[in-house]
Amino acid sequence: MRMPNSGDRRWRAPVVAIAAVSAVLLVSPASAVTPPTDDAGASTELNRLPDEAASVVEVLLADREELDELVATGVDLDHHVEQSEQGIVVHAVVTSTEAAALRARGYRLGETLLRPSDSADRVEEREATIAAHVAENRAFAAALQTSETSDVKIIRADYYTSGTNQILSVEAKWAQGQTSTSTLTVVRDSGPGTELGSGGSQTISRFVDAGVYLYHRGASTVTTRPDRIRITSPTGGVAVAQVKEWLPIPADNPEGPGYQKDFVTSYLTPTELYTRIHQLAAEFPDLAEIVELPYKTNGYRRKAQVVLGSTNANRVAVDSLAWGHEGGNGISVELVNPGAASRPLSVSVTGKDIRVSLATNASGALTSTAAQVAAALNANAGSLVRAYTYRGDAGAGVVAAAAKTVLTDNLKAPASVSRDPHPVYAIRIGKVRDGSKTGVLAYAQEHAREWVPPLVAVETAERLLRNYGHDGRTKQLLNNLDIWIAPSVNPDGGHYSFYDYNSQRKNMTNHCPLTDAADALGRNSWGVDNNRNYTEYSLFDGYSGASSSCTSGTYAGPSELSEPEDKNVDWLAQHKNIKFSMNLHSSGNYFMWSPGAYATPGRISAPRPTLAEESFFWGASSQILTAIKRQRNMAVTPARTGPISDVLYSAAGNSGDMLWYKYGIYAWNFEVGTSFQPEWDEAHQETMEFSNGLVEMMRVARDFDKDQQRPKSGLSVTESATPGMVDVTFTVSEPAAVFYTVDGSAPTYASTLYASAGIREGGETLTLPAGTKIHWFSVDAAGNVENNYRADGTGKNFLKGSAVLPTS
Repeated sequence: MRMPNSGDRRWRAPVVAIAAVSAVLLVSPASAVTPPTDDAGASTELNRLPDEAASVVEVLLADREELDELVATGVDLDHHVEQSEQGIVVHAVVTSTEAAALRARGYRLGETLLRPSDSADRVEEREATIAAHVAENRAFAAALQTSETSDVKIIRADYYTSGTNQILSVEAKWAQGQTSTSTLTVVRDSGPGTELGSGGSQTISRFVDAGVYLYHRGASTVTTRPDRIRITSPTGGVAVAQVKEWLPIPADNPEGPGYQKDFVTSYLTPTELYTRIHQLAAEFPDLAEIVELPYKTNGYRRKAQVVLGSTNANRVAVDSLAWGHEGGNGISVELVNPGAASRPLSVSVTGKDIRVSLATNASGALTSTAAQVAAALNANAGSLVRAYTYRGDAGAGVVAAAAKTVLTDNLKAPASVSRDPHPVYAIRIGKVRDGSKTGVLAYAQEHAREWVPPLVAVETAERLLRNYGHDGRTKQLLNNLDIWIAPSVNPDGGHYSFYDYNSQRKNMTNHCPLTDAADALGRNSWGVDNNRNYTEYSLFDGYSGASSSCTSGTYAGPSELSEPEDKNVDWLAQHKNIKFSMNLHSSGNYFMWSPGAYATPGRISAPRPTLAEESFFWGASSQILTAIKRQRNMAVTPARTGPISDVLYSAAGNSGDMLWYKYGIYAWNFEVGTSFQPEWDEAHQETMEFSNGLVEMMRVARDFDKDQQRPKSGLSVTESATPGMVDVTFTVSEPAAVFYTVDGSAPTYASTLYASAGIREGGETLTLPAGTKIHWFSVDAAGNVENNYRADGTGKNFLKGSAVLPTS
């Protein structure tokens, strides 16, 4: 079992109290580790058939107990749990076969919310957008050639002020922008009637989205308002334009006038996401760098495979030894009836073609069983393939003849998507990036099919870097924080979701044994749920909400941190200056934090944050959610805000719990929007609003770092229903922990910690004998102690009070 370690980086001292609670959890239900079985002893895990597309479907449940039972089936659940007087509605990602299995078990299914055709429409929409940009570029270049005018065109030249800063923003299009990475130089005058060049110069860089050049752009501070600008392209083209006044955002908006945003125009694949952050780091070398994380993924790659036969007993599964792209693709297997009696089973190999001549009896009937054919293939073609009977079957069925069948890895991504183990990249942003500043981590696409969260990550990186030069609040963030943004921690699954199977949740690693679904027919069910493979309160500790089945949507993997994607997040969290994190997911419009797991039956939760810690989570969340709402007045509701296991369901082994319990990081979780792959207009709005929230979390981190205000606390005493007793509560000026004694001793961090009254409630009420002497002190989340009290028992300036009713 994972418990908070002695190196917990949070300020709080009452680890003993948490450990005491944790000790109760050492005995856990076996059903949390081993998939539960029905009365006949069969596993309750659902099975996804090959090449079946999945839909998002409502499941109508009576109560939380039935929700826990549904989670235990291993069903692939969207992040949506809605409670009403009639019960609970959750969203499941299921194929038609899985939906039928749920109905057979008595579950009620409601509306279908997202169909495979919807995902196909999103891909088509993305490709159409990219094609339109390409066509626009070609038309622009062609028009310039036919008109014999300049090959560069100024689109906008906008002057505005931000505080005391004067800024010039320029956008221009260059005919060679698709193929050349060159910047463009803008020359300014210093006002009406002055010479071009008298106001200095600035450079603007390419804006490329999804591999397509859109235009050059950039903003720079100026010392005087220019009237005209001139751009001379590297190929000699010249363009001149008037400068206009521009105030796109009201001066009283929190973002400030001239704040630049809206840097995404379509969904981006992991390859495109990595290209984007590499371009940003190259453009802003003084503010950003690319960090290749230490663990490469297992790769967007598979063995070439085929399953021959029609029933479990006579099926033979054949896998190439080489990866498909390294020679496995193109191997063929042919099962031949020799057309003569009493012939032996034999195998011949010519190049990559394998020919199996099946055995016959005296009457000429075929007699070779699946087990015999598999053994013969391994003995005679073992340098090319591995053969086995179907999912542990004895293979006693007679194999029928089959025409030549070519093995394939079934991967459909273009050659531009690497098939090798993939590096995972983060962009590190900040003026000082040596670990001395407060660290903030944002990471996305643990779940492959969630296409909007990576856009939030990239949009935020763009905002931070492109506003640094002229926006004072952004400059404060980058001057005082060390920001890590990993837009796709699961690139293999992300590519598979874009090109092969839109509903892919997990990574692509096939952990299934040959006796299970390791064959070609199981390929859309393979993979580990990266958000169930972490170290704290996991399936392996006996917690609910993850599966040991290699085909489950919540498969936790063979062991904690077995997956390179998860090892990378763990590596990031080990940076001791990181104090805040945001795990970007979709969908459901949730905003959550730990605890994220509980054991069943009994709903035994991972340790809850202290009252002070939870107060800080709530207070910071209000600030962040207000920023999200600013985009289009869409609110994340109170019912969808709070600890994961309170507002959603148990998610054993999730990353937020690891970051909080193991590393002491204030770890939040966004669930962006209402769908994995919404129409682009909706996806764009979600990107803008949740990027607002992510930037605001960085402001929370900056304020935390600069917090030197000591908390203040007090006692409130009211009448008790018990004779001779009074009810006592503590009040605090900000989220802060209160440690107290009632025996006359000086309070320390080992004293009793004032606790919560219950889940999602305020502070507890202490019922004490009237006249009890109470000593206490408070300490906030930043470590500021009230009155600068020395809490080791030697300090004298703790607060003192009595459990006495105030006189009227």
